[in-house]
Amino acid sequence: MQEPGLNPAATVATVRSYLQGLQARITDALEAVEGEGGARFLADAWSKAPGEPLQGDGLTKILENGRVFERAGCGFSHVRGPQLPPSATQHRPELAGAPFEAMGVSLVFHPRNPYVPTVHMNVRMIAAGHPGHAPTCWFGGGMDLTPYYGLEEDAVHFHRTCRDALAPFGDDKYPRFKQWCDEYFYLKHRNEQRGVGGVFYDDFSELGFEQSLAMTQAVGDAFLKAYLPIVEKRQDTPYGERERDFQLYRRGRYVEFNLVWDRGTHFGLQSGGRTESILLSMPPLVAWSYQRSDAADSAEAALTKRFLVRRDWLAGGAATAA
Repeated sequence: MQEPGLNPAATVATVRSYLQGLQARITDALEAVEGEGGARFLADAWSKAPGEPLQGDGLTKILENGRVFERAGCGFSHVRGPQLPPSATQHRPELAGAPFEAMGVSLVFHPRNPYVPTVHMNVRMIAAGHPGHAPTCWFGGGMDLTPYYGLEEDAVHFHRTCRDALAPFGDDKYPRFKQWCDEYFYLKHRNEQRGVGGVFYDDFSELGFEQSLAMTQAVGDAFLKAYLPIVEKRQDTPYGERERDFQLYRRGRYVEFNLVWDRGTHFGLQSGGRTESILLSMPPLVAWSYQRSDAADSAEAALTKRFLVRRDWLAGGAATAA
C-alpha cells in the first residue's frame, strides 16, 4: 500500500526492518545504562488471532523495577485493518472507512530519580486507500521531554539535538515541528504544557516517500543522542521524599494527557489494538493531589512558571505566545 511507482512489498519490508532495528538499538542502550545487575527488558512477541478487528504482529519490550528506570516500555507493531479509525482521518476525511496498514515504534521511559525526565518518542508509517484507488502513505513521529525538576541545559540539549536531526530536511522543519509539539502536548483542561516539548509531526508526506521516510529515520536515530546524556548526568542526583512525592504528582498529568488527549492512544484503542501494549506508557506509580500549592520560591513552583511554558529554548529560552 504505497505511492504509485514504489514496490509495496519491498517498501514495507524496508520500513519494518528499520523499525525493528531501532527498537533493538534503543533497548540495548537502556540495558547498558542499567548496568551489571540492572533490570533487563522482557520481550513479549504477539500476533493478532484470526477474526480480530486488526491483523498483524509486534514485539512489546518492557523493563520494570530497574536501577535507573522504574518502568520503560518500547513497542514495535505492524498491523492491518479493514478501516481507519476516526482518530486517523481527522485531516484526511477522504480516507474515512478505508483499509489501512500501520507500523511504528513507540516508547515511554519513566526514570526512578525525579531529576531524570520522563521521555516519549514515536516514529510510524501509515498507508491507506479505498479499493480501486492509489493508496496514500504518510509518516508521523517526534520526541518530547517531561521533566519533574526543570534544568535549562537539559532542555537546550534536547531541543538542539532535535533541530540538528531535522536540519538536512529544511530549515523550516524544526521550528514547525517544535510549535506542533507545543500545541499537541498540551493539557487543555489544565491550560498547561505536558513538558518542555521537542518535535512532533503527523500526516507528513510533503517531501515524497523517500525523503519523508529519511526524515523519520533521522528523528528515530537522534533519540539516544537527545536523551541518554541527560540520563547519565542526572541519574545519581541525590533526592528525598519531597522530590519523590512531586514526581508522582506530576506523573498524574502524564496519565491525564495520554488517556484524554493522545491521538496515538485513541487510534490503538479505537482500531482494536492490543490494550496491554497501547498502555505501556503508563507509569508504575502515580498520585493526584487536590489543588496542590507549592511555595512560590520552590523548585516545584519553578517547573510550572519557567518550564511548562512555550519557550524558544535555542534562543535564550524566551517565552512564546501560548
